[in-house]
Amino acid sequence: QVQLAESGGGLVQPGGSLRLSCAASGTIFSNNAMGWYRQAPGKQRELVAAITRGGSTNYAGSVKGRFTISRDNANNTTYLQMNSLKPEDTAVYYCAANTRMPWSTWGPYDYWGQGTQVTVSS
Repeated sequence: QVQLAESGGGLVQPGGSLRLSCAASGTIFSNNAMGWYRQAPGKQRELVAAITRGGSTNYAGSVKGRFTISRDNANNTTYLQMNSLKPEDTAVYYCAANTRMPWSTWGPYDYWGQGTQVTVSS
């Protein structure tokens, strides 16, 4: 069974940085596409960044140039480096795995982590 565990969330001031990590188990990690989603209160969950099995990436327009997704296949971990954070980045961030179409950043994402809270506030 695939399990995903996020870490690294917290409270940060505007303009600050955070790095989220997602550790995967129960899967051949290198075969999967991985994504980071977020959901703010009262809003729909949205795709923030994703990386395919082959390393191609995709970003939401609102985070392009500020966020970077990466993967470490040796350690079964994907990361989301978030710089120049804004209050509107405040949300619960979820890690997700796409095991069925790993060449696509758009999913479908069939496994999810429990989420980690990111709060950007002064």
